[in-house]
Amino acid sequence: MAGLTEAEEISDIAFGYMGSRALFAALEFNLFTALAPAPLDLTALARATGLAQARCKTLLTALTGLGLVLRDDEGRYANAPAAQAFLVKGAKYDFSDYLRLQVGRQMYPLMDQIEDALGGTLPAGATDSYATWFADPEEARLYSESQHAGSLGPARSLARQIDLTGARALLDVGGGTGAMSITLCTAFPGLHATILDFPNVADLGEAYVADAGLSDRITYRRGNAIEGDWPEAQDVILMSYLFSGVPDRFHETLLARAFDHLAPGGRLLLHDFIVDADMRGPKNTALWQLQHTAFTPEARSLDDGWLSAALSDAGFAEVSVAPMIPGMTKLAQALRPA
Repeated sequence: MAGLTEAEEISDIAFGYMGSRALFAALEFNLFTALAPAPLDLTALARATGLAQARCKTLLTALTGLGLVLRDDEGRYANAPAAQAFLVKGAKYDFSDYLRLQVGRQMYPLMDQIEDALGGTLPAGATDSYATWFADPEEARLYSESQHAGSLGPARSLARQIDLTGARALLDVGGGTGAMSITLCTAFPGLHATILDFPNVADLGEAYVADAGLSDRITYRRGNAIEGDWPEAQDVILMSYLFSGVPDRFHETLLARAFDHLAPGGRLLLHDFIVDADMRGPKNTALWQLQHTAFTPEARSLDDGWLSAALSDAGFAEVSVAPMIPGMTKLAQALRPA
């Protein structure tokens, strides 16, 4: 007979949506930013967030239960260490806008169509691809600006994990507003990057590149990853979060194009939500893959066993797949033989 512990585990899964909504609400009212300088009592925090005290208390109790907020014996509230590091506006590792805007306002509503996506019964007019989604300039802007904030942390991790000294030409396929390219070009002064992405995204990205002072080293080509114009003889080709966002029938095509457009000895970097070969997790990676299915029904559940074999079959050598964001993403690396 099932015990209480198993029931609690199921409840935690079922109520996870409510916890997410509590987080998004706190971000909408800048609660974590209000707590960043010093702990506050309920009265002061309600005033700072503009919430009625009773509703502020209800939200705080939920956040405390989630471990995002701490409450001392005097009734003062403070950010938990993770909230202080990642959810405060302007913090070094802040990705609050990524959670609030992209996940909360865009991806969560699209999860309402997950059953239809899985069952192959999406109605006409439903969002069924990034191309459909980003045909709307406002949706493209909201997604791209929030994704830029969410990609800066992984970009810094990537710059620490790889050495691109001596590389001159980088192609960033589906590179969005340039968080990865900007970070890598800053870390490696000899590097020049070309970003290939949808026109609405490229228009936004050029502003980020200009703000970084890198317009002379980072340029855009407008188009989609499958049919767009790729420059030849690249030293590095980067695909970050690309494979999880396109139908699986294009994966072999993308690997073949990468091989053909790399210079001999060039390196392919593929960063994405990639589960273990035994298909047992990591849990968060698997959930992100399911989330992508809601608006890309033909996306593949990527695993490192399949990806390693596919890279080898495409002609790549020295293939490796290793965690990048622990418990979330992995980085595959491969070389075109000299």
